[in-house]
Amino acid sequence: MVLRIIANVMHFDEIDKTNLAAVGGKGANLGEMSKAGFPVPQGFCVTTSAYQKFIAASHELDELLDMLDRLQPDQLEQISKLGKRIRAHLMSVTMPESIKTAILDGWQRLGEEQEYAVRSSATAEGLPTASFAGQQETYLNVKGAEQLLQAVVQCWASLFTDRAIVYRVQNGFDHRAVFLSVVVCSGWSFLKYRTSCLLPIR
Repeated sequence: MVLRIIANVMHFDEIDKTNLAAVGGKGANLGEMSKAGFPVPQGFCVTTSAYQKFIAASHELDELLDMLDRLQPDQLEQISKLGKRIRAHLMSVTMPESIKTAILDGWQRLGEEQEYAVRSSATAEGLPTASFAGQQETYLNVKGAEQLLQAVVQCWASLFTDRAIVYRVQNGFDHRAVFLSVVVCSGWSFLKYRTSCLLPIR
C-alpha cells in the first residue's frame, strides 16, 4: 500500500476535486475553478494534514474530547463551557515550525503587503445528508505574518464553537472525524467571488 503524503499548504493551481479530503469543499472548488481558467483570487489552502499535526501537538485535547463525547445535545451550558475551554486551549498550542514555515512561504509568494481573507473549509461541507457550511469562522482584512498565523489557528479553534459542537452531536458525527482546512486568499478578490466558492463539488 502506498501512502499519499499531503503537504501542509497547497496553492489553488495545485488543487482539484480529488483533494477534497485535504482542502475541504471551498478549497476544492477554488482549485477546480482555477484549473478551468476562471478568474479566481490568488491563494492557497492550509491542509487538513496541517490541522491534524497541529492538534497532535496538544497534550490535553484527547482528554477534552473525551469529556465532550459524554455530553448530550441538550446540555447546552456544559457544551458552551467545554467548547470555550477547548478553543482557548487550541489558541495556546504552539504551531509546529514546519506548518508555520509553509504558511509564511505561501503568503510571501502571494505578496506580504496585501490584505487577505482567511476562511474555514471543513471536510464535511456539502455532504448530501448534512451541511457544515457557515459553522466555522471567517476573518477579513488580515495583514501581516502575525495576524495571518493567528487567524489560521482561530479558524481551527472555531471547529469547537457551540453551534458546531451541537450540530455534530445531534447528527452523530465524531468530533475527531471532522477536519478543517483553511483557505487564504486576497481579500477583495475573495469577496468578489465569494458565492462561487460555495458551489457544491460535482
